[in-house]
Amino acid sequence: MQGKDVYLDNAATSHPKPESVLRAVLAALTDFNANPGRSGHRRALEAGRTVLAAREAIAGLLSAADPFSIAFGFNCTDCLNLAIKGALRTGDHVISTMLEHNSVLRVLSEKLRGNEIELTLLTPRPDGFVDPSDIRRAIRKNTRLIALTHASNVTGAIQPVAAVGQVARESGVPYLIDGAQAIGSMPVDVNALGCQLYAFPGHKGLLGPQGTGGLYIAPELELTTLREGGTGSSSDSMLQPAERPERYEAGTLNLPGIAGVLAGVEYVKKNLSQIFMRERELTTALYEGLSEIPSVTIYSPREEAARAGIVSFNASDLSSSQVADQLDRDGIAVRGGLHCAPGAHRFLGTLKRGVVRASVGHATTFEDIDQLLRSVSTMQ
Repeated sequence: MQGKDVYLDNAATSHPKPESVLRAVLAALTDFNANPGRSGHRRALEAGRTVLAAREAIAGLLSAADPFSIAFGFNCTDCLNLAIKGALRTGDHVISTMLEHNSVLRVLSEKLRGNEIELTLLTPRPDGFVDPSDIRRAIRKNTRLIALTHASNVTGAIQPVAAVGQVARESGVPYLIDGAQAIGSMPVDVNALGCQLYAFPGHKGLLGPQGTGGLYIAPELELTTLREGGTGSSSDSMLQPAERPERYEAGTLNLPGIAGVLAGVEYVKKNLSQIFMRERELTTALYEGLSEIPSVTIYSPREEAARAGIVSFNASDLSSSQVADQLDRDGIAVRGGLHCAPGAHRFLGTLKRGVVRASVGHATTFEDIDQLLRSVSTMQ
């Protein structure tokens, strides 16, 4: 039942990109292709202004006062590595959850295996949400970091990040939020959330190219560097500069990617309220439609305000890969499997089967949802 191509894999990467993003990437590769922050010629200066404008735009989106609190990285995983490894010392205790992506779990697990840290991984409540009281009870004298996903990349469940932020503030523990499934799709205010670290990708909700990401680092928090090298500043010294953001950005920045992210952020800032409400309406239509198919099991929260733009499910006795493959043959792109989140699947009881994740984006239509529902309803 091949129809028009339907893209429902926006939790992996957003598609299609706005035309303004494509134009910005091309301009960075042609009109002002140069190394930002290095040379003093016109092209290099324009490249540097573009990078600064991107910092300013992202800081504004996050309600962060200082654009130099935004450090760019290779992707969100890279930035989570900087946040975790930069914040911790040997003997520190970390609190996180079974819901986290492997970009958090693997970093922490490797440090645990190396006897570098103590680790508490909390199991969410049966409804799929972390209880802030559990985090409060888990805090020790040597707790140095709380790490929590803003929204589960498996179920879309929006976690009580502000309530956990209150616990972190009262306890004086630095707080890291993985914003991969939130930023660009819902309002994010790092001050209201009470976090000192907020990691994000550029290619998902911010609608930029892949290979981009950033980390908000609160002014009062100093991280150990993840890598050192050329920055274009303090070139008379063989030591990494102390000034932000250069301290955390060794090597040439991804100018075309950052230019694309800037254009994506500008698009999102103009349309955030519409994107937010539209994605909520689309996921509600998807959830309600799937719930009417007897053979379908849904793993995402029922309440629309409690989930991001993700609805995960299984159909009949088929594996998630079988369902995803059939949907692909029908022209519908989703993601089956484990989504790099083994803890979440252990919690759901789907570690062997996986789940089918359908995720909406800024360009998704109700016709796209209807096409997926028609296809799933025929599966036995």
